[in-house]
Amino acid sequence: MIRVSFQGERGAYSETAAKAFFDKKIETIPLPTFAEVLESTKEGKTEFSVLPVENSLEGSVGESYDLLYSTSLKAVGEYYLRIEHCLIGSGKLEDVDTVYSHPQALGQCRDFIEKYGIKTVPTYDTAGSVKIIKDIGTKNVACIASKMAAEINNMPVISKEITNNLNNYTRFLVLSKKQKHETGKDKTSIIFSIKHEPGSLYRIIEKFHNYFVNMTKIESRPNKKSIWEYNFYVDFEGHSENPKISEMLERIKKETRFMRILGSYPAAKLN
Repeated sequence: MIRVSFQGERGAYSETAAKAFFDKKIETIPLPTFAEVLESTKEGKTEFSVLPVENSLEGSVGESYDLLYSTSLKAVGEYYLRIEHCLIGSGKLEDVDTVYSHPQALGQCRDFIEKYGIKTVPTYDTAGSVKIIKDIGTKNVACIASKMAAEINNMPVISKEITNNLNNYTRFLVLSKKQKHETGKDKTSIIFSIKHEPGSLYRIIEKFHNYFVNMTKIESRPNKKSIWEYNFYVDFEGHSENPKISEMLERIKKETRFMRILGSYPAAKLN
């Protein structure tokens, strides 16, 4: 049976994404941190890791991008999961004055929280917040998590679909030791840092234009080793094994101080 690691408790959105991506019976392994999730696959304890990288409302998951910089694992897949947050607790809506959840979930439900004047308490995980408020056991304390997390912990759902925008999706990357081969409908993710010269970034972006390659995302993150220096994360259409893409990447590499291919994988569609 395929073993897949994810961050959080049972019922976390990452676990839902893992089960949906593989579309078969898998053994999901919950771990406390993103770093431990990737390490488990690196050490061969799991075959795959699932990592949330960005949300359509709240943007990128910074910790995930920082870990992608250092991991030796390859991105072999992606999945877009529609996030359907619920308010979970033992009381009624009018009883609730405090809500626990992961900071991303709290941000995604900001309008609901502000409407009812509820105090927020950040936690390490949405599903884990269900266990926390269950242990607290008071009607004034609730949490934000998935319906599955509520069912697993045998906790009532007070309100459904409480996100600011119902078009709320989180993109997950699936990582493994082995690279996926070209399918014809692929996406590639790379990371690079640029030289401190005028036009450095322009010359790299120009390569995508010259090779008629569609860039789907570009993101900068601070370089943890050097002050005021940045790493750039780019997603684009195509596979690194394709001769045209391979030639383009060689030309891009010459314009960078550092470049690494994070992986090529079949491009996913919104469900």
